[in-house]
Amino acid sequence: MTIRILLADDQYLVRAGFRLILGGEPDLEVVGEATTGVEAVECAQRTRPDVTLMDIRMPELDGIEATRQLCAMESEPTRVIVLTTFDVDAYVYEALRAGASGFLLKKAPPEELVHAVRVVAEGRALLDPTVTRRVIDQFAKTSSAPPKPPSELATLTDREREVLVLLTDGLSNAELAARLFLSEATVKTHLSRMLAKLGLRDRVQATIYAYEHELGRPRR
Repeated sequence: MTIRILLADDQYLVRAGFRLILGGEPDLEVVGEATTGVEAVECAQRTRPDVTLMDIRMPELDGIEATRQLCAMESEPTRVIVLTTFDVDAYVYEALRAGASGFLLKKAPPEELVHAVRVVAEGRALLDPTVTRRVIDQFAKTSSAPPKPPSELATLTDREREVLVLLTDGLSNAELAARLFLSEATVKTHLSRMLAKLGLRDRVQATIYAYEHELGRPRR
């Protein structure tokens, strides 16, 4: 199936570069472009893209709020990859919390951009655990309030909590299954129940949640 893509960036040359790279792939199609956050939301509602590449710093409506609105769409919400110039941009943290499926540096090579779109379109997360940890640490420096122990953690079974902690290692379902000596189907069940109990959208938000509450550390 062809993966439909929306480009949201206020810089024409950035969009043109992305369009050139993505348009050369037989399974990828750019179905729309937006120069503001408002345009991104409106264009997504019209074109129903599978993946949106979203610049964080957008005029009219920033990329964070635009991401939140796109991920809340009732009918076939698009998956969002947020774009940033710096891997410690505090805005990246907020975008991930808003529902983005991952983030990508604008300096990434073309093959990494193509790979990112395919990964997210498949419903997987696009997270480098080490970089994600740096993003969260950077944000934490601006907040003096320690994280409150979440009461909902008490509702998790030991296995569900173990899955949550292991997500901070950036493990796939297959890797989680191997680590826990379980089948992938069983891992998916634990993951689904854990997300439901914590009120989280996907494994990306679960990873952020685990980092916030100091439940794990990325692999060195």
